[in-house]
Amino acid sequence: MTNLVSKKNIAKSKILSYMLTYGKTSKVELAKDLNLSMPTVLTNVNELMELGMIEEVGEYESTGGRKARTIAIRKDYKYAIGVDLTANHIGIVLVNMAGEVVKSERVRAVFSPDIAYYHKLSDVIQTFLSMEINRDKVLGIGFSLPGIIQSDARILVKSHALQLENYSLKMIEQISPFPVYFENDANASMMAENMDEIENAVYLSLNNTLGGAICIQGNLFSGQNKKAGEFGHMILVPGGKKCYCGKQGCADAYCAGSVLTANGTTNLEDFMSMLGQDKKADAMWHEYLEKLAILISNLRMAYDTDIILGGEIGGYLADYSMELGENIFKYNLFDGDLSYLRYSSYKKETSAIGMAKHFLKEFVRDLS
Repeated sequence: MTNLVSKKNIAKSKILSYMLTYGKTSKVELAKDLNLSMPTVLTNVNELMELGMIEEVGEYESTGGRKARTIAIRKDYKYAIGVDLTANHIGIVLVNMAGEVVKSERVRAVFSPDIAYYHKLSDVIQTFLSMEINRDKVLGIGFSLPGIIQSDARILVKSHALQLENYSLKMIEQISPFPVYFENDANASMMAENMDEIENAVYLSLNNTLGGAICIQGNLFSGQNKKAGEFGHMILVPGGKKCYCGKQGCADAYCAGSVLTANGTTNLEDFMSMLGQDKKADAMWHEYLEKLAILISNLRMAYDTDIILGGEIGGYLADYSMELGENIFKYNLFDGDLSYLRYSSYKKETSAIGMAKHFLKEFVRDLS
Protein backbone atom coordinates (compact mmCIF):
# COMPACT_ATOMS: atom_id res chain seq x y z
CA MET A 1 0.00 0.00 0.00
CA THR A 2 2.85 2.39 0.88
CA ASN A 3 4.52 1.76 -2.48
CA LEU A 4 1.24 2.43 -4.29
CA VAL A 5 0.81 5.76 -2.47
CA SER A 6 4.43 6.67 -3.20
CA LYS A 7 4.00 5.94 -6.93
CA LYS A 8 0.84 8.04 -7.05
CA ASN A 9 2.63 10.94 -5.33
CA ILE A 10 5.51 10.67 -7.79
CA ALA A 11 3.05 10.83 -10.67
CA LYS A 12 1.39 13.92 -9.15
CA SER A 13 4.78 15.57 -8.73
CA LYS A 14 5.70 14.80 -12.35
CA ILE A 15 2.42 16.21 -13.64
CA LEU A 16 2.70 19.42 -11.63
CA SER A 17 6.39 19.84 -12.54
CA TYR A 18 5.47 19.51 -16.20
CA MET A 19 2.81 22.21 -15.82
CA LEU A 20 5.26 24.50 -14.02
CA THR A 21 7.58 24.22 -17.00
CA TYR A 22 5.18 24.21 -19.95
CA GLY A 23 2.00 25.82 -18.63
CA LYS A 24 -1.34 24.53 -19.87
CA THR A 25 -1.47 21.06 -21.36
CA SER A 26 -3.82 18.11 -21.93
CA LYS A 27 -4.13 14.62 -20.48
CA VAL A 28 -2.96 13.13 -23.77
CA GLU A 29 0.19 15.28 -23.75
CA LEU A 30 0.90 14.35 -20.14
CA ALA A 31 0.65 10.64 -20.90
CA LYS A 32 2.89 10.97 -23.96
CA ASP A 33 5.56 13.35 -22.63
CA LEU A 34 5.80 11.85 -19.14
CA ASN A 35 5.56 8.24 -20.30
CA LEU A 36 2.61 7.57 -18.01
CA SER A 37 -0.36 5.35 -18.77
CA MET A 38 -3.62 7.12 -19.52
CA PRO A 39 -5.38 5.53 -16.47
CA THR A 40 -2.55 6.86 -14.25
CA VAL A 41 -2.89 10.34 -15.76
CA LEU A 42 -6.69 10.34 -15.44
CA THR A 43 -6.59 9.19 -11.81
CA ASN A 44 -3.98 11.73 -10.73
CA VAL A 45 -5.44 14.63 -12.70
CA ASN A 46 -8.86 13.98 -11.16
CA GLU A 47 -7.37 13.87 -7.66
CA LEU A 48 -5.40 17.09 -8.26
CA MET A 49 -8.56 18.79 -9.48
CA GLU A 50 -10.45 17.64 -6.37
CA LEU A 51 -7.66 19.13 -4.25
CA GLY A 52 -8.04 22.41 -6.14
CA MET A 53 -4.44 22.33 -7.39
CA ILE A 54 -5.24 22.20 -11.12
CA GLU A 55 -8.22 23.27 -13.20
CA GLU A 56 -9.61 23.17 -16.72
CA VAL A 57 -8.75 26.36 -18.59
CA GLY A 58 -10.12 25.80 -22.10
CA GLU A 59 -10.14 23.54 -25.15
CA TYR A 60 -7.73 22.65 -27.92
CA GLU A 61 -8.71 23.27 -31.51
CA SER A 62 -10.71 20.33 -32.85
CA THR A 63 -8.95 17.97 -35.27
CA GLY A 64 -12.19 16.27 -36.24
CA GLY A 65 -13.05 14.45 -33.03
CA ARG A 66 -13.98 15.51 -29.55
CA LYS A 67 -12.12 18.63 -28.37
CA ALA A 68 -9.47 17.93 -25.74
CA ARG A 69 -9.77 19.97 -22.55
CA THR A 70 -6.73 21.99 -21.53
CA ILE A 71 -5.66 21.87 -17.90
CA ALA A 72 -3.22 23.95 -15.86
CA ILE A 73 -2.07 24.63 -12.33
CA ARG A 74 -4.54 26.79 -10.46
CA LYS A 75 -2.73 30.10 -10.27
CA ASP A 76 -3.99 31.18 -6.86
CA TYR A 77 -3.44 27.84 -5.12
CA LYS A 78 -0.13 28.99 -3.62
CA TYR A 79 2.21 31.98 -3.83
CA ALA A 80 5.87 32.71 -3.11
CA ILE A 81 7.86 35.88 -2.50
CA GLY A 82 11.27 36.77 -3.88
CA VAL A 83 13.53 39.59 -2.65
CA ASP A 84 16.65 40.87 -4.41
CA LEU A 85 19.06 42.72 -2.10
CA THR A 86 21.62 44.93 -3.84
CA ALA A 87 23.99 47.64 -2.66
CA ASN A 88 21.38 50.34 -3.28
CA HIS A 89 17.96 48.72 -3.73
CA ILE A 90 15.45 46.18 -2.46
CA GLY A 91 13.45 44.48 -5.22
CA ILE A 92 10.46 42.37 -4.19
CA VAL A 93 7.96 40.26 -6.14
CA LEU A 94 4.94 38.07 -5.46
CA VAL A 95 4.69 35.09 -7.82
CA ASN A 96 1.72 32.76 -8.25
CA MET A 97 1.75 29.01 -8.95
CA ALA A 98 1.89 29.63 -12.70
CA GLY A 99 5.16 31.52 -12.26
CA GLU A 100 3.47 34.84 -13.05
CA VAL A 101 4.44 38.05 -11.26
CA VAL A 102 1.34 39.26 -9.41
CA LYS A 103 2.99 42.29 -7.82
CA SER A 104 6.42 43.90 -8.02
CA GLU A 105 8.15 46.79 -6.26
CA ARG A 106 11.63 48.27 -6.15
CA VAL A 107 12.67 50.49 -3.25
CA ARG A 108 15.88 52.49 -2.89
CA ALA A 109 17.73 51.36 0.24
CA VAL A 110 21.49 51.44 0.78
CA PHE A 111 22.60 48.09 2.17
CA SER A 112 24.16 48.25 5.61
CA PRO A 113 24.84 45.44 8.12
CA ASP A 114 23.09 47.23 10.98
CA ILE A 115 19.73 47.12 12.73
CA ALA A 116 18.35 50.15 10.87
CA TYR A 117 18.64 48.28 7.56
CA TYR A 118 16.84 45.23 8.96
CA HIS A 119 14.00 47.47 10.15
CA LYS A 120 13.82 49.01 6.67
CA LEU A 121 13.78 45.59 5.03
CA SER A 122 11.08 44.35 7.41
CA ASP A 123 8.95 47.43 6.72
CA VAL A 124 9.30 46.94 2.95
CA ILE A 125 8.18 43.30 3.22
CA GLN A 126 5.27 44.04 5.57
CA THR A 127 4.05 46.96 3.42
CA PHE A 128 4.34 44.83 0.31
CA LEU A 129 2.19 42.16 1.96
CA SER A 130 -0.54 44.59 3.03
CA MET A 131 -2.88 43.27 0.39
CA GLU A 132 -5.92 41.02 0.32
CA ILE A 133 -4.08 37.70 0.16
CA ASN A 134 -4.24 34.81 2.58
CA ARG A 135 -0.77 34.55 4.10
CA ASP A 136 -1.33 30.83 4.68
CA LYS A 137 -0.99 30.47 0.90
CA VAL A 138 2.57 31.90 0.90
CA LEU A 139 5.11 29.09 0.65
CA GLY A 140 8.18 31.10 1.55
CA ILE A 141 10.39 34.08 0.85
CA GLY A 142 13.71 33.82 -0.97
CA PHE A 143 16.52 36.38 -0.78
CA SER A 144 19.13 36.88 -3.50
CA LEU A 145 22.37 38.72 -2.79
CA PRO A 146 25.53 39.40 -4.81
CA GLY A 147 28.31 37.14 -3.57
CA ILE A 148 29.23 33.62 -2.52
CA ILE A 149 26.54 32.12 -0.28
CA GLN A 150 26.31 29.05 1.93
CA SER A 151 22.54 28.86 2.13
CA ASP A 152 22.28 26.03 4.67
CA ALA A 153 24.64 27.81 7.07
CA ARG A 154 22.96 31.18 6.40
CA ILE A 155 26.32 32.80 5.61
CA LEU A 156 27.36 35.26 2.93
CA VAL A 157 30.93 34.05 2.53
CA LYS A 158 32.15 36.99 0.47
CA SER A 159 30.60 39.88 -1.41
CA HIS A 160 32.72 42.53 -3.11
CA ALA A 161 29.58 44.44 -4.08
CA LEU A 162 28.36 44.69 -0.47
CA GLN A 163 31.89 44.79 1.01
CA LEU A 164 31.17 41.91 3.36
CA GLU A 165 32.93 38.70 4.35
CA ASN A 166 31.64 35.79 6.47
CA TYR A 167 28.45 37.72 7.13
CA SER A 168 25.60 35.98 8.97
CA LEU A 169 22.23 36.11 7.22
CA LYS A 170 20.32 34.92 10.29
CA MET A 171 19.08 38.42 11.15
CA ILE A 172 17.40 38.57 7.74
CA GLU A 173 15.91 35.14 8.42
CA GLN A 174 14.53 36.31 11.75
CA ILE A 175 12.57 39.21 10.28
CA SER A 176 10.87 36.96 7.74
CA PRO A 177 7.32 35.79 8.52
CA PHE A 178 7.82 32.77 6.22
CA PRO A 179 10.38 30.01 5.55
CA VAL A 180 13.47 31.49 3.87
CA TYR A 181 16.05 30.55 1.27
CA PHE A 182 19.22 32.41 0.22
CA GLU A 183 21.05 32.28 -3.11
CA ASN A 184 23.55 34.20 -5.19
CA ASP A 185 21.79 36.75 -7.40
CA ALA A 186 23.04 35.36 -10.71
CA ASN A 187 22.10 31.79 -9.75
CA ALA A 188 18.69 33.13 -8.75
CA SER A 189 18.29 34.67 -12.21
CA MET A 190 19.04 31.32 -13.82
CA MET A 191 16.45 29.74 -11.49
CA ALA A 192 13.83 32.06 -12.98
CA GLU A 193 14.27 30.23 -16.29
CA ASN A 194 12.78 26.78 -16.97
CA MET A 195 15.99 24.86 -16.35
CA ASP A 196 14.38 21.48 -17.04
CA GLU A 197 13.59 22.69 -20.54
CA ILE A 198 16.91 24.47 -21.11
CA GLU A 199 19.08 21.62 -19.75
CA ASN A 200 22.44 23.27 -20.55
CA ALA A 201 23.12 27.01 -20.61
CA VAL A 202 25.26 29.85 -19.32
CA TYR A 203 23.45 32.86 -17.86
CA LEU A 204 24.93 36.37 -17.96
CA SER A 205 23.32 38.60 -15.33
CA LEU A 206 23.90 42.14 -16.59
CA ASN A 207 22.86 44.30 -13.66
CA ASN A 208 24.70 47.05 -11.78
CA THR A 209 27.34 44.37 -11.26
CA LEU A 210 28.00 41.48 -13.64
CA GLY A 211 27.34 37.93 -12.51
CA GLY A 212 26.86 34.56 -14.10
CA ALA A 213 25.41 31.11 -13.58
CA ILE A 214 25.84 27.72 -15.20
CA CYS A 215 23.09 25.15 -15.78
CA ILE A 216 24.14 21.56 -16.60
CA GLN A 217 21.48 18.92 -17.29
CA GLY A 218 18.83 21.07 -15.67
CA ASN A 219 20.79 21.74 -12.47
CA LEU A 220 22.86 24.66 -11.23
CA PHE A 221 26.60 24.02 -11.28
CA SER A 222 28.25 25.86 -8.39
CA GLY A 223 31.82 24.54 -8.58
CA GLN A 224 34.02 23.18 -5.81
CA ASN A 225 33.86 26.37 -3.73
CA LYS A 226 30.58 27.83 -5.03
CA LYS A 227 32.52 30.28 -7.20
CA ALA A 228 31.44 28.99 -10.61
CA GLY A 229 29.96 31.67 -12.84
CA GLU A 230 32.04 34.59 -11.55
CA PHE A 231 32.32 35.86 -15.12
CA GLY A 232 32.43 39.46 -13.96
CA HIS A 233 35.94 38.92 -12.61
CA MET A 234 37.42 37.21 -15.65
CA ILE A 235 40.11 39.44 -17.17
CA LEU A 236 38.71 40.95 -20.36
CA VAL A 237 41.33 43.67 -20.96
CA PRO A 238 44.74 43.00 -19.33
CA GLY A 239 45.89 46.12 -17.49
CA GLY A 240 42.57 47.80 -18.23
CA LYS A 241 40.06 49.69 -16.10
CA LYS A 242 40.13 49.09 -12.37
CA CYS A 243 37.36 46.86 -11.07
CA TYR A 244 35.70 47.30 -7.66
CA CYS A 245 37.30 43.98 -6.65
CA GLY A 246 40.74 45.61 -6.91
CA LYS A 247 41.95 43.96 -10.12
CA GLN A 248 42.39 45.66 -13.47
CA GLY A 249 40.57 44.76 -16.68
CA CYS A 250 37.75 42.63 -15.23
CA ALA A 251 34.69 42.04 -17.39
CA ASP A 252 32.61 43.82 -14.74
CA ALA A 253 34.52 47.05 -15.40
CA TYR A 254 33.33 46.95 -19.03
CA CYS A 255 30.04 45.02 -19.13
CA ALA A 256 28.22 45.80 -15.86
CA GLY A 257 25.32 48.24 -15.82
CA SER A 258 27.36 50.60 -13.65
CA VAL A 259 29.48 51.36 -16.73
CA LEU A 260 26.47 53.04 -18.33
CA THR A 261 24.98 54.65 -15.22
CA ALA A 262 28.12 56.18 -13.68
CA ASN A 263 28.08 53.65 -10.84
CA GLY A 264 24.36 54.02 -10.23
CA THR A 265 24.25 57.82 -10.06
CA THR A 266 22.02 57.91 -13.14
CA ASN A 267 19.16 55.70 -14.27
CA LEU A 268 19.67 52.94 -16.87
CA GLU A 269 16.29 53.72 -18.43
CA ASP A 270 17.36 57.35 -18.85
CA PHE A 271 20.63 56.26 -20.49
CA MET A 272 18.87 53.97 -22.94
CA SER A 273 16.45 56.75 -23.87
CA MET A 274 19.41 58.92 -24.94
CA LEU A 275 20.63 56.44 -27.56
CA GLY A 276 20.33 57.88 -31.05
CA GLN A 277 20.11 61.39 -29.63
CA ASP A 278 23.35 61.82 -27.69
CA LYS A 279 26.74 61.12 -29.32
CA LYS A 280 28.47 60.45 -26.00
CA ALA A 281 25.83 57.90 -24.98
CA ASP A 282 26.02 56.26 -28.43
CA ALA A 283 29.82 55.93 -28.14
CA MET A 284 29.52 54.38 -24.68
CA TRP A 285 26.90 51.93 -25.95
CA HIS A 286 28.98 50.90 -28.98
CA GLU A 287 31.97 50.21 -26.74
CA TYR A 288 29.77 48.32 -24.31
CA LEU A 289 28.40 46.04 -27.04
CA GLU A 290 31.89 45.31 -28.37
CA LYS A 291 33.25 44.32 -24.96
CA LEU A 292 30.12 42.26 -24.27
CA ALA A 293 30.64 40.51 -27.61
CA ILE A 294 34.16 39.50 -26.55
CA LEU A 295 32.85 38.10 -23.28
CA ILE A 296 30.06 36.19 -25.03
CA SER A 297 32.53 34.75 -27.55
CA ASN A 298 34.85 33.58 -24.76
CA LEU A 299 31.99 31.91 -22.91
CA ARG A 300 30.74 30.22 -26.06
CA MET A 301 34.25 28.82 -26.68
CA ALA A 302 34.51 27.59 -23.09
CA TYR A 303 31.07 26.03 -22.64
CA ASP A 304 29.59 25.43 -26.11
CA THR A 305 26.06 25.91 -24.74
CA ASP A 306 23.26 28.40 -25.14
CA ILE A 307 24.02 31.78 -23.56
CA ILE A 308 21.16 33.65 -21.89
CA LEU A 309 21.44 37.43 -21.56
CA GLY A 310 19.56 38.68 -18.53
CA GLY A 311 19.49 41.35 -15.88
CA GLU A 312 18.43 44.96 -16.39
CA ILE A 313 20.53 45.41 -19.53
CA GLY A 314 19.50 42.01 -20.85
CA GLY A 315 15.96 43.35 -21.05
CA TYR A 316 17.09 45.86 -23.68
CA LEU A 317 19.51 43.76 -25.72
CA ALA A 318 16.97 42.02 -27.97
CA ASP A 319 16.42 45.39 -29.66
CA TYR A 320 20.15 45.63 -30.42
CA SER A 321 20.73 42.01 -31.44
CA MET A 322 21.93 42.98 -34.94
CA GLU A 323 24.73 45.23 -33.71
CA LEU A 324 25.68 42.82 -30.94
CA GLY A 325 25.71 39.94 -33.44
CA GLU A 326 28.01 41.83 -35.82
CA ASN A 327 30.49 42.32 -32.99
CA ILE A 328 30.28 38.67 -31.92
CA PHE A 329 31.06 37.48 -35.45
CA LYS A 330 34.31 39.49 -35.35
CA TYR A 331 35.55 37.37 -32.47
CA ASN A 332 33.86 34.02 -33.05
CA LEU A 333 34.62 32.31 -36.36
CA PHE A 334 33.36 28.89 -35.26
CA ASP A 335 29.59 29.50 -35.20
CA GLY A 336 27.73 30.33 -38.39
CA ASP A 337 24.73 31.81 -36.61
CA LEU A 338 23.61 33.14 -33.24
CA SER A 339 20.90 30.60 -32.49
CA TYR A 340 22.70 29.84 -29.20
CA LEU A 341 22.07 33.40 -27.98
CA ARG A 342 18.91 33.78 -25.93
CA TYR A 343 17.27 36.46 -23.83
CA SER A 344 15.90 36.15 -20.32
CA SER A 345 12.25 35.21 -19.89
CA TYR A 346 11.84 38.20 -17.56
CA LYS A 347 12.98 41.78 -18.12
CA LYS A 348 12.82 43.03 -14.52
CA GLU A 349 13.48 41.64 -11.03
CA THR A 350 14.76 38.38 -12.47
CA SER A 351 16.71 37.40 -9.35
CA ALA A 352 13.71 37.97 -7.11
CA ILE A 353 11.50 35.91 -9.44
CA GLY A 354 14.00 33.06 -9.37
CA MET A 355 13.97 33.06 -5.58
CA ALA A 356 10.17 32.86 -5.52
CA LYS A 357 10.10 30.07 -8.10
CA HIS A 358 12.46 28.06 -5.87
CA PHE A 359 9.59 27.57 -3.43
CA LEU A 360 7.12 26.62 -6.17
CA LYS A 361 9.46 23.89 -7.41
CA GLU A 362 10.22 22.76 -3.88
CA PHE A 363 6.51 22.49 -3.11
CA VAL A 364 5.90 20.31 -6.16
CA ARG A 365 9.00 18.18 -5.55
CA ASP A 366 8.01 17.51 -1.93
CA LEU A 367 4.76 15.91 -3.06
CA SER A 368 6.74 12.84 -4.07
